[in-house]
Amino acid sequence: MSDDSNEVKLFALSTCVHCKNTKQYLEEHGVDYKCVFVDQLEGDERKAVLEEIRTHNPKLSFPTLVCGNGRVIVGFHKEDIKEALQL
Repeated sequence: MSDDSNEVKLFALSTCVHCKNTKQYLEEHGVDYKCVFVDQLEGDERKAVLEEIRTHNPKLSFPTLVCGNGRVIVGFHKEDIKEALQL
């Protein structure tokens, strides 16, 4: 059984510079995370992911970073990411 309390999920767009910066920042700090490029999804899968994002970020803006501890960071904000993930 996996422990979701430490799971980090990045909802991003493949063409978004802020999303790329967030990915790079997480990788530079050795954060284990799952990245979902929403613009590369189709059909029901895309619909389901958008609904999931909407529960965390009703504006559906990107990047949306969902931390296992319940914190949600919208946009590329290094200090918020650092604090939320205790980097």
